[in-house]
Amino acid sequence: MSSALYLFIALLAMPAAATAGDESLKQQVEKVAAAYADNFNKQNGAGIAALYAPDGLVVNATGTHTDIAQTYEGFFKAGFNHNEITVDEALPLGTDTALAVGEYHITGKNPKGEPLDVIGRWTAAYVSQGGNWKIRMVSAFPKAPPAK
Repeated sequence: MSSALYLFIALLAMPAAATAGDESLKQQVEKVAAAYADNFNKQNGAGIAALYAPDGLVVNATGTHTDIAQTYEGFFKAGFNHNEITVDEALPLGTDTALAVGEYHITGKNPKGEPLDVIGRWTAAYVSQGGNWKIRMVSAFPKAPPAK
């Protein structure tokens, strides 16, 4: 009977422990997102690339990209110069891998001076390397326009 009671107590405690661990993970992912946005806002493609694992990639509407710095230099050349990122959820997949989802809002002006304004959703896979979370893959797509 006491073994069953201990098992029941342990099972009740697991969701609380997982939530605390997940919140810590979310905070760590938010730090990566803040550094990402800071580098984007400084138009620093190399700084963004440094947040990725060596084999990292970006998947967006134009395809899969492995040259991270060059990909972001293309965004900057198109006129995007400001990015706001929110992290909605971060989920551990193991001790050294995680997933996260959120929203982005990028703005700027195209070469003709016309405003650029895109709100979208992103998902990312992270790996822990040397005690730091690195981005393995980001997928980002604009939100669909509202239904008419």
